[in-house]
Amino acid sequence: MSKKKKQVNILVCGNKKVFDGILTGLISILNRTNAIINYYVFTMDVTRLNKEFVSIEDEQIEFLQKVLNNKRPGSTIKKIDVTKLYDKEFKNCPNEKAYCTPYTLIRLFADLVPDIPDKILYLDTDIMANDDILKLFNIDIKGYEYAAVKEKYGCWLIRPDYINAGMLLMNMKVIKRTKLLKKGRDMLRKKKLTFADQDAIYWNTTKKKLLPRRFNEQSKVNGKKTVICHFSKRLKFLPYPHTTNYKQWNIDKIHKEMHCHAFDKDLEEYLKLKGSYYEQK
Repeated sequence: MSKKKKQVNILVCGNKKVFDGILTGLISILNRTNAIINYYVFTMDVTRLNKEFVSIEDEQIEFLQKVLNNKRPGSTIKKIDVTKLYDKEFKNCPNEKAYCTPYTLIRLFADLVPDIPDKILYLDTDIMANDDILKLFNIDIKGYEYAAVKEKYGCWLIRPDYINAGMLLMNMKVIKRTKLLKKGRDMLRKKKLTFADQDAIYWNTTKKKLLPRRFNEQSKVNGKKTVICHFSKRLKFLPYPHTTNYKQWNIDKIHKEMHCHAFDKDLEEYLKLKGSYYEQK
């Protein structure tokens, strides 16, 4: 009798523009992880704020499902529209024009959406897997609300244990019991926060598990030690202090500016799949 494949539950959030991020991240995960992958995609339409803030398209979800079917039969991707939840919880709140986009806030609805698994890995869409993601997903978080990695700059500038919320291994049973996300939503409605979602989660945490940086590497890939590479905003000091914000699908930039070639095969596959998607359209 063949062994039942392990499963990984992943939550991502965003609008139509996150397609490239989901596709690249999905490819990198499937190429390194022998497991059924179940994606949950929170999305919404808030074109009242910006004409580009439209939900991820059904066509995009259908294409991503085809990719999953071809590479890992049995895997799924589910689109969940949280527009009504967003309007109820955050419409006209002080953080509606967050430092990034309002889509950064909607991970805080994970306790309100039916059928979200008890254990789920939240990932920003500018993340690539450099190793088997089961090494992260299988970490024991019993008794913790979540596991996370320290924020590269925030742990020096804000608090020593300040976290980067771009990767959260979430224990939904504990989160619902402590009301972490509810308290976070309440805080976001009451006052403006510098890093909105991240601050709301951090300041309302009861118990978290801090993981080694290799599970959310915010600098450069460190060989096979790095499990998750996060293409987040980076601070550069030369030739003068400035920030850069190159994403994995900015292939020329990550080659030239970041000297990163760890994902070349994944990105080559991404370009072929993206080309086939637009050919079909």
